[in-house]
Amino acid sequence: MKNLSFPILIIALLAIMASPSCKKDWLSPAPENTLIQTDSTFLDTDNAEKFVNSCYNWTLKWEQSVFSWIGMSSITSDNADKGSDPGDLGTDKDQMDALSYSPTTLSINEVWNANYTGIGRCNQAIDKVPLFADAGLDAGLAGRLVGEAKFLRALYYFNLVRCFGDIPKIARVYTGEEAAQIYDDYTNIPRAEIYALIEQDLKDAAAVLPAKSAYQTKDLGRATKGAAQALLSKIYLYEKKWSEALASANDVINSGEYDLEADYALLWRQSTENGIESIFEIQAQNGEQGWAVDKYSECQMARGGVEGGYAGWGFNSPSEDLENAYEAGDARKSGTIYFAGQTLWDGAVVSPDVSNPRYNYKAYASKTQETNYGVSLTSKNIRVLRYGEILLIKAEAALETGKAFESIAALNQVRNRAGLQEITPISPSELRDAIWRERRVELAMEHDRFFDLVRQGRAGEVLRAHGKNFVDGKNELFPIPQKQIDLSAGKLKQNAGY
Repeated sequence: MKNLSFPILIIALLAIMASPSCKKDWLSPAPENTLIQTDSTFLDTDNAEKFVNSCYNWTLKWEQSVFSWIGMSSITSDNADKGSDPGDLGTDKDQMDALSYSPTTLSINEVWNANYTGIGRCNQAIDKVPLFADAGLDAGLAGRLVGEAKFLRALYYFNLVRCFGDIPKIARVYTGEEAAQIYDDYTNIPRAEIYALIEQDLKDAAAVLPAKSAYQTKDLGRATKGAAQALLSKIYLYEKKWSEALASANDVINSGEYDLEADYALLWRQSTENGIESIFEIQAQNGEQGWAVDKYSECQMARGGVEGGYAGWGFNSPSEDLENAYEAGDARKSGTIYFAGQTLWDGAVVSPDVSNPRYNYKAYASKTQETNYGVSLTSKNIRVLRYGEILLIKAEAALETGKAFESIAALNQVRNRAGLQEITPISPSELRDAIWRERRVELAMEHDRFFDLVRQGRAGEVLRAHGKNFVDGKNELFPIPQKQIDLSAGKLKQNAGY
């Protein structure tokens, strides 16, 4: 039998063990030659949550949410430069900056592997949680847990389909006798079918998940009905299903669960984590255990001297083009970029001699004013979905469905918070450009800009003007990793141009 080495397959063995609270007796197998009538795992209903926790835990990993993902989702765009010292390439971040990556580039395979590992964990949770029914697991809790896993599976698949287009659809757990079927399934599936899976997962999740306010404090940060509706609105935006995007955005807005944080600069501080604007965040803190999104802040903070604060590696430096994109008086500029020589919000002082002129303020972690466990374990949540973006999704979807006044009203809510003059009625093309400009500065350094340019159909025009070698018909997608094509015995086909 072939060596099935990719994470989709081994995750069946690893999903439970990934939970930090797994019991040691799981490591004590029954004696050899003893017939096991019942798997004791499914006798303890507390274990159901552990399957789902493993789906969340994976988002903290370096390979899932940090260096490679930053390279592909941000450094490729006009919002960011590689940063760091010229000689420090960050393995391949120079390739991301220049769009010169190839099917063998490490970051590309790591993002593929990581997201399919996350999907594998979700498949396990969706498959196994119902097995706790005989042990007395409450049906409502079981439904909620499966809904959380479906939300997370949709998020992992969204990362992949935006990056790679037509990808394998792995949406169940395989038995040991299905090796041939796994290989048959490990092939390119039209992205429309992947989007259909994502849509259904999010609809299923929204139907069973509670509102944010219904969660107890100990469960704050878990996926909610609003998170499922918000991600669904974003999915529809990418598919250009404008009416559906508008309806889903309105579901979030009309829920009364969310609003804009009054001060934009506070959005990425620990004091506002899971706050009024938060729809879904990667949870970086876990009491005294010192968890974090591994090195997310360290790899982006200022490279060089920072008196009274943390220094880092300096990658993903905001570009001069982004700095110049802000209108005069836009409060978001100072909440997004910090500069060489600047005194930061917590009193730390950045040396004027650091390696780069600009750094990502949204990734900054305070050494003195926030809870951290060392520079590598800065416990900063990553904001994945927030209310400001939902207003912009509504603005875009309302415009495309002929509701210009609704579009302008939503857009102006975002501009008001930024301290800017309101937009007045303008032509549809001018309004579209205004919404796209607003998305750039509102969501800067939040891992969306490259994908926004692609879905808007102007990535080549914008990125070539920025000096990047974007090839139309090629760079809209990243290459399928050559390692995965080899593992599939050639069933996976390469994207055009690579």
